[in-house]
Amino acid sequence: MSASTLLSGSFSHSWRAALSAGRAAWRLALDIALPTLCISCREPVHGEGVCATCWSKLSFIARPYCPRLGIPFVYDPGPELLSMEAIASPPAYHRARAAVRYDEVARTLVHALKYQDRTDLAPIMGRWMARAGAELLEQADMLIPVPLHWRRGFGRRYNQSGLLARAIARHSGVALNGEALGRVRATEQQVGLSRTQRASNVQGAFQVSTGRQADVAGRHVVLVDDVLTSGATVDACARALLRAKAAHVDVVVFARVVDGPRSPI
Repeated sequence: MSASTLLSGSFSHSWRAALSAGRAAWRLALDIALPTLCISCREPVHGEGVCATCWSKLSFIARPYCPRLGIPFVYDPGPELLSMEAIASPPAYHRARAAVRYDEVARTLVHALKYQDRTDLAPIMGRWMARAGAELLEQADMLIPVPLHWRRGFGRRYNQSGLLARAIARHSGVALNGEALGRVRATEQQVGLSRTQRASNVQGAFQVSTGRQADVAGRHVVLVDDVLTSGATVDACARALLRAKAAHVDVVVFARVVDGPRSPI
């Protein structure tokens, strides 16, 4: 090997080492100048995510819960026992899972993502959702986010459910299809409506276009949304997908409203 080759290799190695050291120094300078903030309270926090205080306030949903609706139980009644809600009013979709209860911290995260352009929250929220819905995602052929009407989408500039679905797709490897399901009728905001009003508000609001029916026919679909309250929106979406011959529809959301302790039938 010639002296010039040795010199060239040594220079290249030194340059890469210097570049790596420079990048590390730049990251350290950024961490000092712009410390990572808690995604909820915006207090400085080490690493990604929420601070210890906000983490302790998040109520992650874990077993035992209703195998159909994912509503947490106060005690474990056995693997197949359903909640009162699942028996009294079974939804069109097969199963639903949520990462957390819709409490104070969860509401802060959802509102920040939805209304305050905090799109940076979607990756970590989606990661929690992927973990909560792991058993559903193992069997899924595609993820479909609950769509916005084009007027609302134009004003908001992005669909928060689409961002969450994209994050889940990255973690799970399940394909994302954001075009199969459309909102064909503008609806009122669901906030403040009764359960009956919510169902009426979204009736017939969703449709799989003729050109997209082949995408979902015979497929196992997982719907993605931010919050499940009464379930009217995802139920209407599931009905539209089943009319288009989807074989199976499940639901994964970031948070679900839980009205106090739940006991099974």
